[in-house]
Amino acid sequence: MANIQEVARKAGVSSATVSRVLNNTTVVSSRTKMKVEKAIKELQYEPSMLGRNLRKSESRLLLVLIHSFSNPFFSKIINGIEDHSIANNYNILLCESDSDPQRENIFLNMVRNKLADGVISMNPAVDMEMMLDLAEKHSIIFCSEYYENDAIPYVTIDNEAAAYKAVKHLIKLGNEKIAFISYEESFVYAKQRRNGYERALREFGLPMREEWIYNAGGLDFQDGVQAVRKFLQCDERPTAVFAVSDTLAIGALKEVNVRGIKIPDEMAVVGFDNINFSNMTNPTLSTVSQPMYDMGYKAASMLIDSIQGKAVDSVIMDHELIIRESTLS
Repeated sequence: MANIQEVARKAGVSSATVSRVLNNTTVVSSRTKMKVEKAIKELQYEPSMLGRNLRKSESRLLLVLIHSFSNPFFSKIINGIEDHSIANNYNILLCESDSDPQRENIFLNMVRNKLADGVISMNPAVDMEMMLDLAEKHSIIFCSEYYENDAIPYVTIDNEAAAYKAVKHLIKLGNEKIAFISYEESFVYAKQRRNGYERALREFGLPMREEWIYNAGGLDFQDGVQAVRKFLQCDERPTAVFAVSDTLAIGALKEVNVRGIKIPDEMAVVGFDNINFSNMTNPTLSTVSQPMYDMGYKAASMLIDSIQGKAVDSVIMDHELIIRESTLS
């Protein structure tokens, strides 16, 4: 395999000139540039990206930290991150932490050791103290989930307003007994969505009963099934269900269907996220749509700006309530 010295000899220039052409750092005459590029092509020279990046003290690698690959919510966000990163000559490494601090630390050590240039975290269970410590010297962006003290920039939506809108939709359909499937309210997004649920009930003077609130043990479809089973054991059965995620709502839909309860006439269901599956259920699921691809794209843009030393501000993106068959008669 050819090296830079051989390219220089063939082109009749110095190694430094070849390097300038490769890095496009200083002005090189068009004639010289053509000679170097011809030599590179003839010798099939491939510059060492690792060596070049080390000289520049950069890796061109971005870490994307998620809780679990199994959650379909992340896929469109990752697509957005990847598209913007690749367009700007960065690669991404997906890191599944599975709420294991040891694994998280291994990934974050890549940034500390300059094997990666920055982190986009979508993991609501991340060790915030460790992230805040890392953010003092390195670039970090939160996407979707974030830390409420604004110490680390983030891109998200207004989760409380979105949940409020979803529950208000159920109320306007005539539902006065609205159940809520929640999850891990130490996470900012889950807490805010509960706040939106409660705000809508208060505004319309509707009851807020503990037996109509189910704190799911996970975000799997089966957790939504279990929630509905609990609601159906209540003395007064709710006529509508709002779930903190689509996966939980789809599980709820499945159980309501199995029980022969008419949707939405006897029980309406609304989810959150607008994952691809939400438009494939029977009936199709009403849900809050997050601009997932745009959130990922923006998070990557913010991270690269931060790496390059630019000031970065947090961004709250728009959301939309998508009304489908689970709330339409």
